[in-house]
Amino acid sequence: MKRFCGAITVLLSLLMSGQCLAQEQQEPPTVTEMAANEAERLERLLELEYWQVFYVDSTLQHDFQAMKEELEALQAAKVSNSSMYIAVQDKWMSKIDSTYMKLFTAQQWKAYLKSGAAKQQKARAKRKAQAEGID
Repeated sequence: MKRFCGAITVLLSLLMSGQCLAQEQQEPPTVTEMAANEAERLERLLELEYWQVFYVDSTLQHDFQAMKEELEALQAAKVSNSSMYIAVQDKWMSKIDSTYMKLFTAQQWKAYLKSGAAKQQKARAKRKAQAEGID
């Protein structure tokens, strides 16, 4: 009986470690998947029209890809200053927000800001002011 219990324990631990390895080997989502997921989230949150979802998805696909390329260029150049990476992200997220402002109605924009975007915009502005030496 002790051997049987020991064998089951070993088998279960092997199965659990196999599941952990399978989860670790999953690839990160592609730019297209990230854009689609965010567009769907905003569609539900802001009750976007079909044409707004199309423009949001298109904007995100383009801007996420451009941001990814810039970040990869910094990485290839072996830039170790984290503020450079953050500046690139801030630049592209600001562009995305400015596009959203044009696409969304006033009510949708207000809801978008309430969903956490206003806090992110303030954090970007604060980082930009610090980088420029303005307090």
